[in-house]
Amino acid sequence: MAKLADLIWKNAELLRGAYKENEYRKVILPFTILRRLDCTLESTKQAALDQWETIRDQGYTPEMNDTFLTRASGTGFYNLSRFTLAGLQADPDGLRDNLEHYVNGFSHNVREIFEKFTFLQVIDKLQEKERLFLVLQRFAETDLHPDVVSNIDMGQAFEELLRRFNDLSPAGEQYTPRDAIQLMVNILLDPDDEILSRPGVVRSIYDPAAGTGGMLSVAEEHITTMNPRAKLSLFGQELEDETYAICKADMLIRGQDPANIALGDSLKSDLHAGKRFDYLLSNPPYGVEWKPAKDTVEKEYKKGYGGRFGPGLPRISDGQMLFTLHLLSKMQPLTKTADGTITGGSRIGVVHNGSPLFTGDAGSGESEIRRWILENDYLEAIVALPPDMFYNTGINTYLWFLTNRKEPHRKGKIQLINAVDLFIRLQKSLGKKRNELSQDQIEEVTQIYDDFQAGSRSRIFDNTDFFFRKVTVERPLRLRFDVSAEKVGALRDDPAFGRLKPEMSAALISALETLVGHKPWMDAVSFNVDLRMAFTKGSERVQECSAQAASSAPAKSIQPTDAIIKLVHKHIGERDEDATIVRDVDGKPLPDAELRDTEKVPYGEDVKAYFAREVKPHWPEAWINETVRDEKDDQVGLVGTEINFNRYFYIYQPPRPLEEIDAELKQVEAEIAALLAEVTE
Repeated sequence: MAKLADLIWKNAELLRGAYKENEYRKVILPFTILRRLDCTLESTKQAALDQWETIRDQGYTPEMNDTFLTRASGTGFYNLSRFTLAGLQADPDGLRDNLEHYVNGFSHNVREIFEKFTFLQVIDKLQEKERLFLVLQRFAETDLHPDVVSNIDMGQAFEELLRRFNDLSPAGEQYTPRDAIQLMVNILLDPDDEILSRPGVVRSIYDPAAGTGGMLSVAEEHITTMNPRAKLSLFGQELEDETYAICKADMLIRGQDPANIALGDSLKSDLHAGKRFDYLLSNPPYGVEWKPAKDTVEKEYKKGYGGRFGPGLPRISDGQMLFTLHLLSKMQPLTKTADGTITGGSRIGVVHNGSPLFTGDAGSGESEIRRWILENDYLEAIVALPPDMFYNTGINTYLWFLTNRKEPHRKGKIQLINAVDLFIRLQKSLGKKRNELSQDQIEEVTQIYDDFQAGSRSRIFDNTDFFFRKVTVERPLRLRFDVSAEKVGALRDDPAFGRLKPEMSAALISALETLVGHKPWMDAVSFNVDLRMAFTKGSERVQECSAQAASSAPAKSIQPTDAIIKLVHKHIGERDEDATIVRDVDGKPLPDAELRDTEKVPYGEDVKAYFAREVKPHWPEAWINETVRDEKDDQVGLVGTEINFNRYFYIYQPPRPLEEIDAELKQVEAEIAALLAEVTE
């Protein structure tokens, strides 16, 4: 809500000179929350104080006291201080101590919020800079009562404030715009509209990268608008202290249990371990290293599918797909009732950039994660969002929808929806956000999803359409051998040469020196014959010299080993298309590592048939390396997965006729000539 954010933002004017611009958030955010809580308790504060006078000497446990006091306040929190934010102004001299007393009068779940903001330090600095009274006075004049400012509007105002503060900070974070969240929630809940409309329906919603709780609040608003009698429990986990505090405050005001919001890294420490949820949605960080959680993640990976990350591990530089696996591990299991009806299960919505679609070659962690998702038929749909939708990034973004309870007509199928050109341009950019989805466009995309029909914006695929088999193609090694002093010197410098026995290395050098200047060999067989003969003579000369020096037995010939022959080939041989093929002892051609290539064979197609059709006509001597096999199915080639979104929606645009281009060039040339003529006149 931009107007409310503007109103609150003006309070930052009081901080000029006392704080740097990128530090304004340390004051504005906690004071905004404080005022929101103060307004929320306004009508029931006295009832809570009266209740406290009744029970304070009864010897109840803290838990029982909390029950009585929250019941009296009508919310999930209370304040036992005699002060209100407005009333604190009556004693300017005691303002600092009275404000601390007021904050400490909140229930524990609220005090923790202000601890995460280090609010007492903020108060002390404001007092030192003589700004405390002015700031408190300005906020006390701002009406943030829930009857005046709805929870949704308050949440949007927080998001807008965070975006503005983030623009002032060199290291920003990414916040999901509400239009993108609304589209995600619409599609996430679309198949369950009838179920969610039933009176008293009970559902849980979870976000492991909750931020300020925007996704949770939009999902709750969507369901309660449809069914005010729905009973919802919101759960989340957030890493950053400030956003965690905002999210927790929002949950308090909504009447949710703030204990359901945990502080910490979801990958490193799953603080909702063992819990399963009905709906899961998240916008995990893009391109952020998961190194801080490396020990935990790798430990769970070693558990196989008994841990959260059994299918595979992505590159350390990007943990997006780990969050997807984490979400999948939190799905409700499916159960079958006595009449055969399937119940349970979960639905997931997650925001990704383009990386999870195609990053990682066959056999890599990313590819194996996609493979596991596809093999289990979890992926339901992907929506490509318009560009410039997010406040802090202009990269392409996609909404993934996953579930373990697909509708019958979607089983084994995946829907791709292209909404990249469905947007309206903002009159004024918000950070990097230049585009937004209108309500009509959100409904249009939701309807495309619901229709599940192929069209200009929608494509329907089988799961296996995104699989391929990566086959290694070998071509024969052809070497020409030309012995030179420079090549012999390079061989001497090879560490493998240094590990040879002295008589072997001496015999090898002696042999090669006799071959310097010889005309090039165009085949390995003849070269090896000459090399062995020279080696034999060289070894005899070396041993004769050694025997004479030691007056010992006569010399015996030494034969070069296969390792020595390979070493010589490495330094003396040169690739030459006119040379004959190098073969092993069994007569099989040796592969040339530099010519090694791969082919992506469509999944299910016969590899040999594909090879004969697509490779053999171009490289008749090529062959398939059948030792490269997939670990899971033991078939030739590694199974890979990728979702090349752009390929499926690419529309060929034929080039303009040459005559048209030529005419334009002539026109431009004429215009340039006319301009030059004017200059030279």
